[in-house]
Amino acid sequence: MRIKTTLLLLLIITAFNAARSQGFNSVFSPDGVFVIAAGNQGKIFRSTNGGAAYSSYTINTGVNFISCYASDSAVWLAGSDGNVYRTFKHSMNPVGISTGYSASINSVYFVSRSTGYICGDSGIVMRTTNGGDNWFNLNSGLAAVNYNCVHFRDSLNGVVAGNNGKLFLTSDGGATWVLQTTGTTRNLLKAKYFSGGIAVTGEYGTLLMKYGASPWQTVNTRIDSDIRGIAGSNINNARVSGGGGFIRNNTNGSTKFLNFEINPMMADLKDIYYSDSLTGFAVSSLNQAIIKTTNGGINWNLSPGTTVAYSWTSKLSTSGGIGNNLCRHPYDRNSLFCMFGNRVYVSRNRGDNWTQIATATPGTNAHNFFVSPIDTNIWLCAIESSPDKVIRTTDYGTTWSTILSINFSNYGTPLEIDQNNPSVFYYAPDGGGFYKSTDNGATFNEISGNFPFRSPCDITVMYDSSNVIFVADGITGSGLGDIYKTINGGVNWTKVHTNSSSSEIPAMCNTVFDRSVMYATNWSGGDIYRTTNYGDNWSLLRTNSGSGWAAEICREDPTFVLTGSYGGSTYLSLDGGKNFSTISITGGAGAGEIAVDRSFVIDMRTGGIQKLSAVYSVITSTEENIISNVPSGFNLHQNYPNPFNPSTTIKFDIPKSGFVRLKVYDVLGREAATLVNEIRSAGSYEIVFNAVGLSSGMYFYKIDFEGNTDVKKLMILK
Repeated sequence: MRIKTTLLLLLIITAFNAARSQGFNSVFSPDGVFVIAAGNQGKIFRSTNGGAAYSSYTINTGVNFISCYASDSAVWLAGSDGNVYRTFKHSMNPVGISTGYSASINSVYFVSRSTGYICGDSGIVMRTTNGGDNWFNLNSGLAAVNYNCVHFRDSLNGVVAGNNGKLFLTSDGGATWVLQTTGTTRNLLKAKYFSGGIAVTGEYGTLLMKYGASPWQTVNTRIDSDIRGIAGSNINNARVSGGGGFIRNNTNGSTKFLNFEINPMMADLKDIYYSDSLTGFAVSSLNQAIIKTTNGGINWNLSPGTTVAYSWTSKLSTSGGIGNNLCRHPYDRNSLFCMFGNRVYVSRNRGDNWTQIATATPGTNAHNFFVSPIDTNIWLCAIESSPDKVIRTTDYGTTWSTILSINFSNYGTPLEIDQNNPSVFYYAPDGGGFYKSTDNGATFNEISGNFPFRSPCDITVMYDSSNVIFVADGITGSGLGDIYKTINGGVNWTKVHTNSSSSEIPAMCNTVFDRSVMYATNWSGGDIYRTTNYGDNWSLLRTNSGSGWAAEICREDPTFVLTGSYGGSTYLSLDGGKNFSTISITGGAGAGEIAVDRSFVIDMRTGGIQKLSAVYSVITSTEENIISNVPSGFNLHQNYPNPFNPSTTIKFDIPKSGFVRLKVYDVLGREAATLVNEIRSAGSYEIVFNAVGLSSGMYFYKIDFEGNTDVKKLMILK
């Protein structure tokens, strides 16, 4: 075995939409001090100081580590090659132990130093009683599906979760298993057996809870992104993570997990682990940023030295963008529609690529576009014409019919679907009136007695309360931007807000997770207003530069708030509107925004589509790569190059495991740098010594290993 060690600080940059090989699948910390994260292509991060600094290791690029666990001094990793890898806290040199299978091992859990369990693809469920040296099957009576997680409350009571909704419990250490009635066929991804019950997570927002001896309960999480991680100290203090980066908990009696934890991750959170009630760690499979909380999830922070940079990337260049024509596919979470002019585009890969699929007639520039959740062949849009129109297709955009011919604001979004009842649409034209359709947009009727709206800019329907609707109203140059509210489905209206410093309220947004909260932007000022009492009162939250335009609350996490402008800036908050980051954007003026999840964020511009990315820069203290075989003897090699500036490579060989001390001294014998001071496995090591900060001159480097000592000279020339 030959190990290459680089002591230069390594800058590892990964975007949230990078290949999955760039991040981690699992994180574990038994005590909040030792932390290990494991990922694809043999990648491991290890910390021995609670995450203040991490060392990076690449063990075997041909193996993906799916799960990790530590007990006492031992560390185990579940490998995609069917092996369980065992190493120790003080030395990351995992050795693969065959299970007799080649299928992926997806989860590893130990109830003691000797007794552990694994599960994996092809129905694998196994146990060891000698610390992982040998494994034997426990899959008698289990379904032949891929199992994704095994967890035990104690030596007897455990749970194993797998694909197709398969979930089994044991009360005798795995000798026998009892199939559970879960009510789902979704793939189950993670399970945790608490002292007071069991929690299980899965694809498409699946969350199952079992409190004591009670039957299984399904939590309506109101999302369709995958929930992948679960942690916590007890069944009433559980955390789940996943999607594009959300963390939710059920503390203080929130059985629907409506407490969202503020965190900086904008990528799937693949795993989360709490070492105690306050200290937790979480990782993504899409980057190497590890986040940590020390206050029970009140907030999470990136590791010291890790930074994040936000930017928008152009995904479609076109013309004719106005209003908010972004529409999510009702059933395909990766697909998104948008209209520019009278052209309909679709993306099937989360906004990365777009294809024109239809042309709408009559009309020129669409201001709203909707695909019906009842029948995806039915589309509606509000489009500029003479006069302006609401048009509809029932054949996926091949032919179109005119439903209404009434002018609307040339800057507004006058059409809206009732997300609570998708057969209902609303339309608010210029000059008064409020129209409602109850037949999926086939016909509309005026229901408000022609209420005297001036020029409506936006319509918002309250989640779970279709009778509560808001209309944002304004006329360019009027100096008054108004918000109206109805509590009887649009029949009667009350003005609840007037902004006398602007002319329009271009956009409003609300969230399914808290009906009391809404945000609104204004034009031509940069004010952002918020209500926390169901729209009855609005207060100024902040003032941005430029003229406000679009507004969006993330569909999976209300701590994520995004607002736009009619200029070249957007404003992102990851803490529920307390703080905002300004992110520059190109592609024309702002039009609409949608945040499907924290990692799937799209901005519609007048000139095209932009997608938000977050790039995490992670600094690690060391990098080690296992390359070849064990050397035959002890040896300290001459550094190269020599002389050097600013860095040189020092190589040494050790034929067996032992404590290695490698230091650099000046000519007076004073210590200048410590390169190695720990137990190392047998191998050949190359260390890149960075002499930045040291003066030119002669130095010595000395190695001590198990009674062997050697010293050599090196020269710094600057």
